[in-house]
Amino acid sequence: MTEASETQVFNLLDGEVTEHERVRDGNRFRRTMLGQAVGATLTGLSLYELPPGQAAWAYHYELNREEWLIVVAGEVVVRTPTGHRVLRAGDILCFPPGEEGAHQVRNESGAVARYAMPSSWAGEGYVAIRPDSNTALIVGPGFRRIVPLDEDFDYWEREP
Repeated sequence: MTEASETQVFNLLDGEVTEHERVRDGNRFRRTMLGQAVGATLTGLSLYELPPGQAAWAYHYELNREEWLIVVAGEVVVRTPTGHRVLRAGDILCFPPGEEGAHQVRNESGAVARYAMPSSWAGEGYVAIRPDSNTALIVGPGFRRIVPLDEDFDYWEREP
């Protein structure tokens, strides 16, 4: 008989954020991807630390997954299709798939903000549309590309 492993625990308030440091000025953040680390198989969860004056990602929306924003500490400004809103610790917001779920998270306060982003993504590919640059981010197993949306060609072009 195999002994069951203990469920993994991570504390959102004071757990260490150790991975995925981004350093582009204006878009610096730290992120730990926790979904698989705590045993999730159908959902994803990332924990972010966002310094003052920074944004985590470009304004975007997902085509095939839902994302949530849970502010753990501090405050962030979220840009959505309906405008900007300030969210504080304890606030939750959902971004559905498609244009209505477009968002960007910025920290315009004077202190580091911490927030969690659960999603319906568990490791399969996804497509994120970035309206400001008119590009798409396409991600799959071992594959990541950013492509312009204003270029198009016939389905059979480039095929043998």
